[in-house]
Amino acid sequence: MDSLTTWQPRVLSVLRIVTGLIFLLHGTQKLIGVPAPTRAVEAFSLPWTAGVIEIVSGLAILVGFMTRPAAFLASGTMAVAYWMAHAPRDVFPTNNGGDAAILYCFIFLYLVFAGPGPWSIDAMLKKEG
Repeated sequence: MDSLTTWQPRVLSVLRIVTGLIFLLHGTQKLIGVPAPTRAVEAFSLPWTAGVIEIVSGLAILVGFMTRPAAFLASGTMAVAYWMAHAPRDVFPTNNGGDAAILYCFIFLYLVFAGPGPWSIDAMLKKEG
C-alpha cells in the first residue's frame, strides 16, 4: 500500500486534469456547440452564465491555475445547478439527471481543500516563489 500512497499527489493531478477537461467541454457544448450541442442556449441566460463559468473555471482547473478559487466557483455553480435545474424534477439524482452535478460539486469541493497536485501551474509558481 505504501507504493500506492507515493502516487497520491500525481493521481490528484490526474483527477483535476480529467475533471477540468470534462467540465470545460460542458461549457463549450453550451456556448459554441463543440462537441455537438444538445440545445441552443440564449445569451446571458442562467445556462449561458453557467457555460461561461464552466469554460473559465474548467480551463483554470485543467491547467491547475488558481485551482482553489476556480474549484470553489465551480463547486458552487454545480450546487446551484443541482438545486435549481435537477432537484425540482425528482427526489432521486439518478432520476432527475443531477448525478453528474453532484459529483462535480463534491470533486470540486475536494480540490478546494486538496489543492491542484504537483502537475499544475500553481505548483510550478510555488516552486519559483
